[in-house]
Amino acid sequence: MTTSSYQLRRSQLLTYFDRTAVDAWARLTTDAPVSGIRATVRAGRDEMRATLLGWLPADLRGCRLLDAGCGTGALSVEAARRGADVVAIDLSPTLVGLAQERLPADLGPGRITFKSGDMLDPALGRFDHVVAMDSLIHYTAPDIARVLSGFSARTTDSVLFTFAPRTTALAAMHAVGKLFPKSDRAPAIEPVAEQQLKRLIIDTPELAEWLATRTERVARGFYTSQAMELRRP
Repeated sequence: MTTSSYQLRRSQLLTYFDRTAVDAWARLTTDAPVSGIRATVRAGRDEMRATLLGWLPADLRGCRLLDAGCGTGALSVEAARRGADVVAIDLSPTLVGLAQERLPADLGPGRITFKSGDMLDPALGRFDHVVAMDSLIHYTAPDIARVLSGFSARTTDSVLFTFAPRTTALAAMHAVGKLFPKSDRAPAIEPVAEQQLKRLIIDTPELAEWLATRTERVARGFYTSQAMELRRP
């Protein structure tokens, strides 16, 4: 069950990624030259994507995977090349369209079905693995736990996601970010304490069969994000 805070933030994110930041996001997710700040974000995202892919099986043939918040589709492509049947969904129809335009001709043994909409839509079906890379960093810890509950109800093996860790350095970067023009800012990231999130996961009945098995932080300049893996024991 989603909350009003989740719905409000979802609406804000749709406005930002589908209208305000499309051009900047499109450039960030290519090899085109970008500012020094955005270059660190690009490098951090590349490292985080590699981390999450490293937690997935090397052979995904026969597996169904949800790329929740797929953006321009880079992770979806790599998962498909390992053989996965990928459902790639994002709030932004514009970003989904861009992902489809960039889709390589050869995906190997896998395939990708692109959709725009809510990553918690039950109509998406069941999955072996769910990956939510940087699509939950704008939500509060309680809302993250509720989203994970939604994923767990239709996932058999693993849920991999990232959150914004509560650190002094990240708080300082957020303060600097407020100096940017308002039109160039993303909706605020919600820093979350790792132990608080783990406690919420333990206390959420729908996640009783799941364990936080590993976590890893990636910090590159203006990019800081922390990955966590949930698995059934």
